[in-house]
Amino acid sequence: MTKITRLFDFPYYQLETYNLDKALNTKHHGEWQSTSSQDYVDQANAISRGLLKLGVKPNDKIAVISSTNRTEWSILDVGVLQIGAQNVPIYPTICAEDYEYILNHSESTYCFVSDEDIVKKLNAIKGNTKLKNIYTFDDIKNEASWKEVLKLGDDKSNQAEVETIKNGVKSTDLATLIYTSGTTGQPKGVMLSHNNLVSTVLNSQNRVPFQYGKAKTLSFLPVCHVFERMILYLYQYCGAEIYFAESIDKMTDNLKEIKPNVMTAVPRLYEKVYDKIIAKGSELSGIKKALFFWAVNLGLKFEPYGQNGWWYEFQLKIARKLIFKKWQEALGGNLDLMVSGSAALQPRLTRIFAAAGLPIMEGYGLTETSPVISVNDMRNGGFRVGTTGKVIDNVEVKIAADGEILVKGPNVMMGYYKDEAKTAEVIKGDYFHTGDIGEMDIDGFLKITDRKKEMFKTSGGKYVAPALLENQFKESRFIEQIMVIGEGEKMPAALIQINFEFVKEWAKRHNITFANNKDIITNPHLHARIQEEVDAANVNFGKWEQIKKFEITPDLWSIDAGHLTPTMKMKRKVIKQKYLPLIEKIYRG
Repeated sequence: MTKITRLFDFPYYQLETYNLDKALNTKHHGEWQSTSSQDYVDQANAISRGLLKLGVKPNDKIAVISSTNRTEWSILDVGVLQIGAQNVPIYPTICAEDYEYILNHSESTYCFVSDEDIVKKLNAIKGNTKLKNIYTFDDIKNEASWKEVLKLGDDKSNQAEVETIKNGVKSTDLATLIYTSGTTGQPKGVMLSHNNLVSTVLNSQNRVPFQYGKAKTLSFLPVCHVFERMILYLYQYCGAEIYFAESIDKMTDNLKEIKPNVMTAVPRLYEKVYDKIIAKGSELSGIKKALFFWAVNLGLKFEPYGQNGWWYEFQLKIARKLIFKKWQEALGGNLDLMVSGSAALQPRLTRIFAAAGLPIMEGYGLTETSPVISVNDMRNGGFRVGTTGKVIDNVEVKIAADGEILVKGPNVMMGYYKDEAKTAEVIKGDYFHTGDIGEMDIDGFLKITDRKKEMFKTSGGKYVAPALLENQFKESRFIEQIMVIGEGEKMPAALIQINFEFVKEWAKRHNITFANNKDIITNPHLHARIQEEVDAANVNFGKWEQIKKFEITPDLWSIDAGHLTPTMKMKRKVIKQKYLPLIEKIYRG
């Protein structure tokens, strides 16, 4: 039996242990096309042989940019890694200049891309890089196809060379460079070894209640994100069939088709799912509407393990039968588990989905920690609302005197590529300094309270933790995004991007008409309504940290416009710069 010490050992282990007919599944022209465990391994070897014939050597960097998750990504990944080269995934949504920076910084020699839009962006800067060629997964006129590399590998005469190189790859060798979509400055190339990611998979697998060899999973978080990538290796280890969602827009359709047992997502997606469900409930009338919101209000009080007593559990049983069963059906009907990472999950979402029989297990980690540090587990009392669960096996966490979370373990990165100074800033002694502020309760549950760099002092000398406030305010259906400001000022304030879709629906119900977006954000009725939401959230905080003033921004905050990183985190400096006049209006009138 294959012993898993390197990332490319996972498909071989899956082949020997489960030998799935439908290991990897992607939809083409309306039909799901399946790749078996055997085909997965065979095609990865063909890619390895083809790359060697192209002159790729150990430690060469091969970039990959894909707009959607797909079978080709996993095959290429294994094909690259088993010849000692490194996979450099790049977010598809970043600008051409960032493509150029990452390709040059990593010194990538070849790039594999999914579609025509990416090729166009790439071709514009290709001449400024060391790229020898670009290969596409989609068939695109006048572009080289990845099938050419597969075809090169049809000739098996150099398979012995593949085996020799593969056998020489050590677990401590560099496997991948993942460029963090940092909220400030140029992206940093996080160096992760095979062991960094393998150890995370093996130390996390006992937190996920899989039916080994039988589970179905839906993958739609970008695989260039270390969270989803690690999860894909975990799925392979557990013998789960992986279905790659067509797109975020078609996720609901894919859920109903595939009926997965497990899926992973970021909080923003769970927020959108919840908002859509509530919007549908709002359209009901009479007894149906009353029952719907009775169930929702019940769900928002949920505590695990029957802590609310028998009467609550009795009511919950009725709510699940009458209301929540329909939520489950809308998400495929078979979801046993959803996992959340990348940002803080609102406790109300944890409660409501768990009440609905769709538990979201929140975890915590960073790209630099491959990524998992802690995660909740519904079994054996391992789930606590408002926390990121208990630390995984073989990883150690300690809280520094200033509240910063420090981590030690086999999951901690090798360092930042070509940047010893930045590496030394975060790895001190045996511990990686996360930059996150947190606390651990007596039972070992970790809770994240803020980002160290994002906390600020008002002119009165009081500390404000913006993430805590923002998470509370985003519970309002009126608020899509919010950024708390006030460093060095006399009071905290906020920039708010409203949920335009919901606000238009609210306005219609109240016979309020808007001519355009500018008309919306200046409407006095809306301002008064949002002030109510702000006042309601403020009661949860001390007087010094309450939001005293706010301004509504005129546009959607997006990745393309530069407000957000590819992982949907706010670029605070960019947002401040964009809305400087609004900030001046708040503080200087």
